Amino acid sequence: MTNKRLLPVSAKDMIKVFSKIGYQIERQRGSHVVMSKGEEILIIPNHNPVSKGTERELIKDAGLTVEEFNNLLKKH
Repeated sequence: MTNKRLLPVSAKDMIKVFSKIGYQIERQRGSHVVMSKGEEILIIPNHNPVSKGTERELIKDAGLTVEEFNNLLKKH
């Protein structure tokens, strides 16, 4: 059975997951953390929890599926 359900997640946890796949924190401006991996950039709102729509878009932009993201989240 696949787990495609989006789990509620904080910005801190999203940053940990994206760090595992090679993204690095570049800077923080206000309530947004900018992470990059080469030319790819993710802007993560520093909220707890991150809204579901934003979470889904960031996961997609990072090249992950919801299932892959959830597996990485459980391993931290």
